Amino acid sequence: MSAEVWLVVGLGNPGPTYAGHRHNIGYLVTDELARRLGSPWRAHKTGRAEVVEGRLGAPGVADAPRIVLARPRSFMNDVGGATKALATFYKVPPERVIAIHDELDIAFGTLRVKLGGGDNGHNGLKSLRSSFGTGDFHRVRAGIGRPPGRQEVADFVLSDYSKVERKELPFQVDTAADAVESLITRGLSTTQGAFNS
Repeated sequence: MSAEVWLVVGLGNPGPTYAGHRHNIGYLVTDELARRLGSPWRAHKTGRAEVVEGRLGAPGVADAPRIVLARPRSFMNDVGGATKALATFYKVPPERVIAIHDELDIAFGTLRVKLGGGDNGHNGLKSLRSSFGTGDFHRVRAGIGRPPGRQEVADFVLSDYSKVERKELPFQVDTAADAVESLITRGLSTTQGAFNS
């Protein structure tokens, strides 16, 4: 019997202009997971995303969980359509979808993992919820904190990490990638106990 497929979606905006932005933490984490799988990104036949397919765990383990990493080619407010197309293609139900995204209400450097919930004004989550018709997918929420002073939220999420944050960012990315692997291999409650800081 083949292992169930998990779809892991990094939320972000495509292109070099956005690469270092706080809003693109999802892309950074899926890049780290792709590096761990040892596979390059390739265009998916749906034409709306780049994917990496692989298995978690030791090479050659027959029942190791199958994982599809995805980076939609659409902008944040339109990621739902591309993600739903991939979920349909790979026959993945919403409860085996993991969205990795930035979270304003969590301090930078901290992480929360959960199943379901609202979108909290996050356009990527709003788009996913709209396309799936449910919010019952997993989220790995990477904290970015609130904007300083009177800076607008939109300007804050679409700006680069500070110099201090950039030094810490690799640790946050690494931890978030660990949390994704844990969620798939060990389940939600164990992962929440280990990673929800």
